[in-house]
Amino acid sequence: MEVQRLIAGQITSPAGLWRQGDSMQEPLRFPVPVYLIETDSARVLVDTGLAPAAVADVRGHYGLEQFELEQDASIADLIDLPSLTHVVLTHLHFDHAGGLSLLPPGVPVVVQRREWRAGHDAAAIARNFLQPRDYADREVVTVDGEHDLLGDGSIRLMPTPGHTAGHQSLWVTERLLIGGDVVHFASSLDDLRFPVFADDHAAQADSARRLRAHRDAGVTVTPGHDPAVIGPGPVLATT
Repeated sequence: MEVQRLIAGQITSPAGLWRQGDSMQEPLRFPVPVYLIETDSARVLVDTGLAPAAVADVRGHYGLEQFELEQDASIADLIDLPSLTHVVLTHLHFDHAGGLSLLPPGVPVVVQRREWRAGHDAAAIARNFLQPRDYADREVVTVDGEHDLLGDGSIRLMPTPGHTAGHQSLWVTERLLIGGDVVHFASSLDDLRFPVFADDHAAQADSARRLRAHRDAGVTVTPGHDPAVIGPGPVLATT
């Protein structure tokens, strides 16, 4: 098994949006990662990056005035998409679900049922800062709670709600936890400084504490967008 992290874009916006207490006048530029997990029998993409139309015109596409998006390469440039066997969305935010339109039909897209329901509820959409145009026309496979993706225990989905209603993280073997956006920054596992918006900050803190316990036990836990630690390259290799 191999896990590669690929950078599918960059976002620049006020730092204070992403970590409580940081300045809203200070711009922060951070990477948008996706993960490709390859086994002998499966090729799994975790998250899909940015929508090309949003990169071209984020104000026109989403109406977002405080964001700048950059993209040297979309997932279509980085990955042989027709060879994918599964796509897993950690959650439905635009930098994770925006690339769904690039996927060929027939590739199963796996999302927590609770997240999918929230993505179609007006109050949850507003509270969670979701952009339904990214996912409204996509068929998905919904799961409830813990889920063994390949049926062999090698990739397991773990609910980690709070950032959004049905956020999930991924266990890859027992050595790697792809944390999604439970925390944007590695340090937030300790200081619990989250974005100013959330479905439930208390639940997010509980999820972060769970990931912190695994980190302290020796597991590699990836933060969502920390520019100090998120870069392209191998994250895990096993034989």
